[in-house]
Amino acid sequence: MSKEENVIKYYVLCNKLKDVIRTGWKDWHVDRDRIESVAEHVYGTQMLAIAMKSEYQYDIDISKVIMMLAIHEIGEAVIGDLTQFQISKEEKMKIEHEAVHNILNELIDGNKLEELFLEFDEGKTKEAKFAYWCDKLECDLQCKLYDEENCVDLNNQTDNESSYDNAVKELLDSGKSWSGMWMSFGQNRYNYDDNFKNVSDYAMNNRIKDNNSKENV
Repeated sequence: MSKEENVIKYYVLCNKLKDVIRTGWKDWHVDRDRIESVAEHVYGTQMLAIAMKSEYQYDIDISKVIMMLAIHEIGEAVIGDLTQFQISKEEKMKIEHEAVHNILNELIDGNKLEELFLEFDEGKTKEAKFAYWCDKLECDLQCKLYDEENCVDLNNQTDNESSYDNAVKELLDSGKSWSGMWMSFGQNRYNYDDNFKNVSDYAMNNRIKDNNSKENV
């Protein structure tokens, strides 16, 4: 293929992420005219990374983080958005890595990009850890925004497998709202550092859409 064909082929494939709706929102029956796509999530993670780097002055290569986040979901253009409640981490990693390799292997910089993707997945470098936290916290914040719009009815979840997870049930049974459950689940599962934990706590205890009124949830 020519360079021009490779550019177009890669762009068109990644463009599919604009139409891949985030599975978690579908599972929880988010009632809204427009629900977040994977491409919109990717944008959100990058904007969150910029803000976290700015306010907490992390000693990281932010350009590397932005690039990691740009490609961290490209496999979903092929395999779709699979949640932790639908497939094991190991099985998802296997099919996603194969998809990413096939997507990137015809680009001249494909090997470098694939190494960056694998670095993100391994989560060992400071940039990979930071990018991972941005990925998870962005989802939590989007959940809070949907909750503030009253988009989810917790009494209408009988066919939602996620709602039967023991940790999720325990949090909801304790009186947590939907977003309160989601953010508490994230804090317990994703090993945030103090800065990410503080931002999560702030979002949990305040209304964030207009950022001015207290809302204990």
